[in-house]
Amino acid sequence: MTTRAASWPPLSPGERAVAIEVLVHGPLSRSEIARRLNLSAGSLTRLTKPLIESGLLIESAEDTALAEVRQGRPSQPLDIVPESRYFLGFKVTEERVYGVVTTLRGDVVARDERPLTTHDPAEVVELLHEMTEGPAGAFPRLAGIGVGVGGRVRDRSTVVDSPFLDWADVPLAELVEKRTGLPVVVENDVAALVEAESWFGAGRGLDRFAVLTIGAGIGYGLVVGGRRVASREDGEGFGRRWIVNPYGPLTPYGDRGSAISLLTIPSIRYQLQAATGREMTYEEILRLAAEGEPMAARVVDEAAKALGTLVAQIANFAMPQKILLAGEGVSLVDVAGPAVEEAVLANRHPQADPVNLETKVSDFHDWARGAAVLAIQVLVLGSAET
Repeated sequence: MTTRAASWPPLSPGERAVAIEVLVHGPLSRSEIARRLNLSAGSLTRLTKPLIESGLLIESAEDTALAEVRQGRPSQPLDIVPESRYFLGFKVTEERVYGVVTTLRGDVVARDERPLTTHDPAEVVELLHEMTEGPAGAFPRLAGIGVGVGGRVRDRSTVVDSPFLDWADVPLAELVEKRTGLPVVVENDVAALVEAESWFGAGRGLDRFAVLTIGAGIGYGLVVGGRRVASREDGEGFGRRWIVNPYGPLTPYGDRGSAISLLTIPSIRYQLQAATGREMTYEEILRLAAEGEPMAARVVDEAAKALGTLVAQIANFAMPQKILLAGEGVSLVDVAGPAVEEAVLANRHPQADPVNLETKVSDFHDWARGAAVLAIQVLVLGSAET
């Protein structure tokens, strides 16, 4: 079974700008939209009319905080209807596929996850199709699918290289679109998470915003002028050549003292196994460190110092208004927060502003939400380019 997308007519650049402003920051009065976009009242009326007629925007209930008086009559603010369209987001990992359904504003209304028993692209596409069938029945106004993968992605459609899946040049968007009948966008998972947090999360409304993720790998994203800075290095394994401590430990791949060798969950587990001969989970290592077990405490403390050093370097060079620390490895901060803070201060000028650091323990459904937000962007922006 294929699904027909619930979409809107293509938007002009002006309509697109209005739609994004209301989507991300609404509800907004007409005067506030005009001020934000430097539009005349007449131009705004011309741009909003087709958006209202198509159902993308509505006149919301009167809000006294937003109300404006024009010729003695109140004007209703403009907003979107979050439930007017739904979006699917998938995060494909080495072992499982995580899925979410979101509203037009990125709110998660359903979750799913399935084991991934093979990395054969055709079988993965079939699994994504199966995970689409249920939501297609429960949420008939599906408008698009976003897929996030660890690795390099070209043109938001082709997985150029994914070491986790052992893929090379897989036209994933085309394959999934043919199977599901929905428009599909594919992106590196970190890039997708950054987009989601910039539009609907910790970076909403910020001009300069950075995201650092720790987990199976190290991820980094930067937003400047409200837009994510795209790089050819996206998905290339950030942190492998970012040397934090040249005398630090080796990874199984031979890297010494890099962010990868000190901070990632596999490297931390590898260090403890090499030292003790016992395989332990990340959670077990953190628990032992909190209890004062010497070897676990030493490894966790070194990881915390590395994290603090990275945070300080990002603050020094990118000067973001906020740094979001996310990923499944963030619980490191709960155990070794003081060591992180000490390393941040040691690598900052004494008179520098405090680093605005926010932590968010992300599960893989959060990464899937990021992919769904990409689908939202493509629909509203009218293209796969942000």
